[in-house]
Amino acid sequence: MARLLLLCAASGLLAAAVAAIPPPEEAARMARYVLHSCDWGALATLSAQEGLRGRPFANIFSISDGPPGPCGGSGVPYLYLTDMEISVQDLEVNSNASLTVSLAETPYCRKHKYDPQNPLCAHIIFAGSIVKVNDSEADLAKKALFSRHPEMESWPKDHNWFFAKFNITNIWVLDYFGGLKIVTPEEYYSVKP
Repeated sequence: MARLLLLCAASGLLAAAVAAIPPPEEAARMARYVLHSCDWGALATLSAQEGLRGRPFANIFSISDGPPGPCGGSGVPYLYLTDMEISVQDLEVNSNASLTVSLAETPYCRKHKYDPQNPLCAHIIFAGSIVKVNDSEADLAKKALFSRHPEMESWPKDHNWFFAKFNITNIWVLDYFGGLKIVTPEEYYSVKP
């Protein structure tokens, strides 16, 4: 019995260590951690809409880099899109975009009483472009998205949904006082959250 309790305690400590937020000096790991912790983000495009053409336009999108849990995900933000959506129409003209994800979406900042604008409530800004995934990556994107957003599977088929990914070219991390940290895509993909 004592051995079982010790094993359970060790498992609990291990789970807590895995779920712990990375320290501020590990910016690439923080970026991976925040993305994997978030189910949605704000995607900003350059509007192609009449009256807004060329102006910034932000919209909320469900995202996933893999099934939830401590295994970490791929680091690739996947999206489920339709050409009927206004931001997707912008992307058809100019595929460049930015994506912001924040721990304000999770219980972490509320638990610590951090305002969403407080740097300790970490947020990540990705710059890059949105591209449709190829057939070989579609199953990975589907598993990533439908595991976190199961209702997507029942969305109207006549909307011609497709899987896309955010191709990351630049990463900025704000997770502590003192300003943004720059992380390269190479650094980002080489770490686990």
